[in-house]
Amino acid sequence: MKKIVFTGGGSAGHVTPNIAIMDSLDPSEWDISYIGSHSGIEKELIARTNIPYDSISSGKLRRYIDLKNATDAFRVLKGILDARKVLKKRKPDLVFSKGGFVTVPVVIAASSLKIPVFLHESDLTPGLANKIAQRFTTRIFTSFEEAAAHFPADKTTAIGSPIRRELLEGNPKHGLDFLGFRPGKPVLTIMGGSLGAKAVNEAVRAALPELLTEFQIVHLCGKGHLDPALDDQPGYKQFEYVHDELSNLLSATSYVITRGGSNAIFEFLALKKPMLIIPLSRSQSRGDQILNAKSFEKKGYSLTLEEENLTKESLLDHLTRLKENETDFIQKMDESHETDAIQTILSEMNSYASS
Repeated sequence: MKKIVFTGGGSAGHVTPNIAIMDSLDPSEWDISYIGSHSGIEKELIARTNIPYDSISSGKLRRYIDLKNATDAFRVLKGILDARKVLKKRKPDLVFSKGGFVTVPVVIAASSLKIPVFLHESDLTPGLANKIAQRFTTRIFTSFEEAAAHFPADKTTAIGSPIRRELLEGNPKHGLDFLGFRPGKPVLTIMGGSLGAKAVNEAVRAALPELLTEFQIVHLCGKGHLDPALDDQPGYKQFEYVHDELSNLLSATSYVITRGGSNAIFEFLALKKPMLIIPLSRSQSRGDQILNAKSFEKKGYSLTLEEENLTKESLLDHLTRLKENETDFIQKMDESHETDAIQTILSEMNSYASS
């Protein structure tokens, strides 16, 4: 049996593509395990699967001077030792890394043990973890064509993003029944990411009376961001996070408001859902979501509203434009030439693990 170890963490965007790939592997052919941090979201998400999970020490990697850099450097070194111990125990034929700080010790440890490493970069420009990890990798895949230019050409291929198969198999009637919504009135789904989005939540709730005249609303607002005062609001359903019903919910959805995380927007592209992207601001991130959003907008898949310009009025204006131009957005998404990323990855995995 071929053995593979996956790693990735820090946000759901570094975990869900791994889950999509793991779900596509034949368990009779592959022995699968996962390496993550002791307390990151990856531990919670992998716990919902039957995949063995090993925790290692990890430290945050920073581009700026900070006193914590010294202590985190020791955490990274300990993480490398932890990862070597796990990899010696698991003896994988291959390691697949999706990014996030926890992956750096794993990738370095795998390289030191001569284990091939595959890396996937979701964003238009690579994060610091993947910038460091690239020198220790065997093959690199990117979601965006533009991202491939940041990696060695001889081992990099742009393939799109691994999409969770179950998301493509949702039932709209089951979604409406789950929500208690009626057919005929469009459903607007707001997804702020696994950690929520305070500014988006506030703007949506401020505009709720106007929004409810046009839409039925599903609001995935993130852990700790529910508003009990809105629990009984007709036509509005709020959840911290949705797992099992997500495919049905999205199947019933007509329009999406989302952050600019690559995995999420590629999933909505695959589902042909017109989207308004409100990326994380540069003050909260390295600006990767802004670049992702602008790339999609340039291709005609979406509209972008930067958080600095987010108000009740700008939100309503952009949603009006999204609804009025729905046909154009769907046509552009239909014309997209995204490859089957999972099949490409699986084919190369089988090639390397069998050699």
